[in-house]
Amino acid sequence: MSTLATLALGLSAFVALQHIGFLVLEMFLWTKPAGRKTFGLTREFAESTKVLAANQGLYNGFLAAGLAWGCWLGAAGTDIRVFFLGCVVVAGVFGGATASWRILLIQALPAAIALALTLL
Repeated sequence: MSTLATLALGLSAFVALQHIGFLVLEMFLWTKPAGRKTFGLTREFAESTKVLAANQGLYNGFLAAGLAWGCWLGAAGTDIRVFFLGCVVVAGVFGGATASWRILLIQALPAAIALALTLL
């Protein structure tokens, strides 16, 4: 495997791990101090939106699972990684445009770099 392919695979795995972290934050820590601090939420808002956050966390879990699957397959999983990285980029751009510009940096940028390296 070339250095570029190894770098693309490693960054794809990093994006998968990020999304596992997002799943944990959104599904299990949303109403806890760590979750509220991460997202800047009041206790009341966190409680009233916890079901929505859990649903969002589940979707992040699916993105992580798809990326992990593509990474596990190595070179044979390139198309799978391209698809799921593309999904992450789109979700990150949408989140950046509608929720917080930080989502562009935290979610979309690493996925876009991983996607570009994968396509090279």
